[in-house]
Amino acid sequence: MSRRLPAPTLVAVPVKDLDHAKQRLIPLLEPAERRALAAAMLEDVLAALVAAALGPLCVVTKDEAVLALAGRQGIRCLTESANRGHTEAVALAQREAVRLGLARFLTIPGDVPCVTRAELERLGATLDAGPGVAFVPSLSGFGTNAALLSPPAAMPLKFGEPSFDNHLEAARERGLSPVVLPLPGIGLDIDAPEDLGLLLERGSATRSGTLLRAWDIPRRLASLG
Repeated sequence: MSRRLPAPTLVAVPVKDLDHAKQRLIPLLEPAERRALAAAMLEDVLAALVAAALGPLCVVTKDEAVLALAGRQGIRCLTESANRGHTEAVALAQREAVRLGLARFLTIPGDVPCVTRAELERLGATLDAGPGVAFVPSLSGFGTNAALLSPPAAMPLKFGEPSFDNHLEAARERGLSPVVLPLPGIGLDIDAPEDLGLLLERGSATRSGTLLRAWDIPRRLASLG
């Protein structure tokens, strides 16, 4: 018997401009390094999403470098008129999913380089039985690192800690029973210096991990005390 495929899903990756990415890493990385790391993390995320093939994939951005990076990989972009924030970028992609008549919507950030195809396939299979919502928390438990909605307009999404608990509450207020999936790869978003150590531990084979090894990040972390 053949495996039942998930319903068509629009997968959206919101990305701000690379030049101002990862400000909390300023004590450890130079501006060019932060930019290179942000680009490498996005490539890691996109590679996993392409491998998982959950449905049409798009990057939401206005940054020319991100547009070029996605274009080189044949990935569609939704171009924003301004950097209005993560929540607004996700809402734009949700509207696109509705416009296209797709059954589901998934959003995942571009700074979770340890995400794997297996995690994405597990997440993608979560709502096979019908309408609903599913969320992947950040490792801290405060943020929302992935949201899967069936249908795409099942509920609005609003990001920024403590978005995870807020999303659960908002879903229940709409009569939905949210599915919670703690997935370690998706859960690790890279924001602070201590996150780089976890990235080296868990994602040494990623593009991002390769960069960190080349920059001798363990020594730099040790110097921070």
